[in-house]
Amino acid sequence: MSPFELGLWSFPIVLAMIFARVPIGLAMLVAGIVGSYLVLGSWNPMLAQLKAVTVTTFSTYSLSIIPLFLLMGEFATLGGLSSALFRSSEKILGHYRGGVAMAAIGACAAFGAICGSSLATAATMGRVALPELRTHGYSSALATGALAAGGTLGILIPPSVVLVIYAILTEQNIAKLFVSAFVPGILAAIGYMIAISIYVRLNPNSAGRREKAPLAERLRAMSDIWPVLLIFGLVVGGIYAGWFTPTEGAAVGAAGTGILAFANGGMTREKLLQAFLATALTTAMIFFIIFGAQIYNSFLALSQFPRVIAAVIAGQGLNPWVVLVAVLLMYLVLGCLMDSLSMILLTIPIIYPIMTGFDYGLAPEEFSIWFGILVLIVVEVGLITPPVGLNLFVINSMSKDTPLSATYRGVIPFVTADVIRTAILVAFPVITLFLVRLLSG
Repeated sequence: MSPFELGLWSFPIVLAMIFARVPIGLAMLVAGIVGSYLVLGSWNPMLAQLKAVTVTTFSTYSLSIIPLFLLMGEFATLGGLSSALFRSSEKILGHYRGGVAMAAIGACAAFGAICGSSLATAATMGRVALPELRTHGYSSALATGALAAGGTLGILIPPSVVLVIYAILTEQNIAKLFVSAFVPGILAAIGYMIAISIYVRLNPNSAGRREKAPLAERLRAMSDIWPVLLIFGLVVGGIYAGWFTPTEGAAVGAAGTGILAFANGGMTREKLLQAFLATALTTAMIFFIIFGAQIYNSFLALSQFPRVIAAVIAGQGLNPWVVLVAVLLMYLVLGCLMDSLSMILLTIPIIYPIMTGFDYGLAPEEFSIWFGILVLIVVEVGLITPPVGLNLFVINSMSKDTPLSATYRGVIPFVTADVIRTAILVAFPVITLFLVRLLSG
C-alpha cells in the first residue's frame, strides 16, 4: 500500500475508532504511530519523532493560554456568576413576551464571554435558568430548545479555546480571530431572541408572562452586569490593543473573574480547589488530544495525503463556493457526532490547505479569519442539530419529564436562525471582517 493510500484509509479508521468510543486523542495517536511506522518501515525514526514532537508541542508558549482561559471559565461557573447574569437579564427582559427565554439567551452570551465552552455554558445556565422557565409557564420544548441553543454562544463569543487552537494550527493572529468572532456571536444572540419572539407569537401558550420589574431594580440589574463586560472588554480589547499578549490577557481574565467571584460571595476555598482540579483535568485532556493530533498530522505529512488531495481538488476546476458549502455541510454533520475541539484538530490540517487553494476575493489572512469563524459557527450548529446534537442531550438530561422529541421540536427555530445567519456570513464576508479592518486602520 502506498503512503497516499495509507493516509487515505487512516481518516475513516480514526473516525471508526472514535465512534467505537476510543478517546479522540488516543485514536489519532495510534493511527499516527502505526501509519508512520508503515511509511518509514522502522520504529527508530518513529520513537525519535515522539520525543521531538513532545518537546516542540508542549514548549509552545501559545498553548499556555488554554489552562488560563479554562480557569477563567471555572471561576465563572463555580463562583456563581451564571446565576447573577441570569437574574440581571431576567429583570431587564423578563416582562416581554418570551422574555425569560430571551434573558436565558442574554445570560448565555454574557457567560460565554468569560467561559469559552458550549457544553459548560449549556450545563451551567441550564441549572440556573431551567427552573425559572418552567416556573413562569414556558413549555418544555421552548425551555430546553432555548437553553441548548444558548449554550452554543459559549464557544462562539470570545475568548474561545477552539479559536486559539485554530489560530495555532493555521498560524493566525489570536487577537484578530477574537475580534472577528464578536459580531457573529452578537448576531447569533439577536437571531435566537428573534426566533423566540416569533415562536411565542405562533404558539401563545408556550410562554408565560412575569411582572415588569421596577425601574430601580432594572437599573441595578444593569449595574450587576458591567463587571463581566469590563473583564471581557479588558481581555479582548487589551490583547488587540497590544497592552498584553494573549497569554497575559488570559491571566488577567482569570484573575479578574476570580476576584469578581470572591466579591460576589460565590467563591469559597473548596470551590477554588475544585476550579484548579477541574482546570488541570480538562487541560490534560486537551493537551493529550493536541499531542495525538500532532503525531497523526505528522504521519499525514509523510503520506503526502493533504498535498495530493489539495492538488486534485484544485485541478478539478470546481467552483470555490460549491467547495466551501460542501466543507461546511461536512462540518455540520461531524458537529453532531464530535466535540468541536477534536474536530478542528482532526480536520483543519487536511481541509485548510485545500481551501487556501481557492480564490474567494480575500487576502490570505482575511480568508483564514473568515473561514475559521464559519467553521466554528457550523460546528456549533451541529451541537444542536437533531438527532444527535450533544447540547440537546445535556439540556434534556436536566429536564427529566421532557421527552427528547420535545427538545428536538423546540430547537428547530434556533437551527433555522443559525442556517440563515450562516448563509448571510458566507454571502457577505465583510460582516465578519469589518471590525478587524476597522481596528487595523
